[in-house]
Amino acid sequence: MFASIKAIEYALPNVELTNAKLSLQFPEWSVEKISSKTGIESRHIASEYECASDLGVEAANLLFDRDTVRRDVVDFILFCTQSPDYFLPTTACLLQDRLQLPTSAGALDFNLGCSGFVYGLGLAKGLIETGQAQHVLLITAETYSKHMNPKDKSVRTIFGDAAAATYIEAEECEKEKIGIPVYGTDGSGACNLIVPAGGMRERSHVNHEEGAVDYGSDMRNGADLFMNGPEIFTFTLERVPTSIEMALRRAGIGLEDIDLFVFHQANGFMLEHLRKKCGIPNDKFYVSLADVGNTVSSTIPIALKRAQEDGRLEKGMRVMLSGFGVGYSWSTCIIEW
Repeated sequence: MFASIKAIEYALPNVELTNAKLSLQFPEWSVEKISSKTGIESRHIASEYECASDLGVEAANLLFDRDTVRRDVVDFILFCTQSPDYFLPTTACLLQDRLQLPTSAGALDFNLGCSGFVYGLGLAKGLIETGQAQHVLLITAETYSKHMNPKDKSVRTIFGDAAAATYIEAEECEKEKIGIPVYGTDGSGACNLIVPAGGMRERSHVNHEEGAVDYGSDMRNGADLFMNGPEIFTFTLERVPTSIEMALRRAGIGLEDIDLFVFHQANGFMLEHLRKKCGIPNDKFYVSLADVGNTVSSTIPIALKRAQEDGRLEKGMRVMLSGFGVGYSWSTCIIEW
């Protein structure tokens, strides 16, 4: 029995933040400048009382609306987020109840960002292929907007809120459908993408105005998301190509044997540099972030769903997935669709 992705759905908040709206707030950045620097035209933002779990429930219910996906057989739920409802209890436990999943199901939160979807596939694969579960619901959901200072355009132009629900189940077949992921971690880069305050190391209430400091026209305090864009860019170009080479070597295939590459949709500028450095043909490299932005752990499943809808992803295709970012954390794997 091997783990296999059966279905993906995603949910976006109703509120849309366009480049035109951002340009009104930050006149020094035109609509064209934002678009050219990021490859993003708009992003969706959660409302004041809308949490990552709410978006996760919406995405999961879209899955369960399918005739082929049943909630009564789910025996494990994995929830990837850095925006949990509470410090405790585990948000996955709340999702079990809200989604009316069996009480015999396991439930686990894991705190990862941009690499989270590939890590989640690895966890689901481990659960299924060791006989611990047969039907795994993997939900990735993020509301980074709640971590951002409204006056910090460096992050507000990049990130959007979203959730994706992926149904993974055991399938009797001759070969694995989800390859063993290549993992990587370098915690020395943690300071380059971080919300410093709010945890046990530095307690703080969220107040974007109190103690905010001007960083070259970007305002933030310790409770706000900070991203050192140039350092993240350098890290990506250094680590991801090696991860890709290791995944290909592990699978015993070459770059030309991959039918489609779906990477973490960080921003258009970074993705194009990464594509060129890795020598990936443009027609095999899927990008879909213009209307959603960087949705952190949900970028890859959203892109997979859209690639399928666009006719770019068909059954039997060999796809390379790679997530990378906050942590630093990265992971790459090869799947058969």
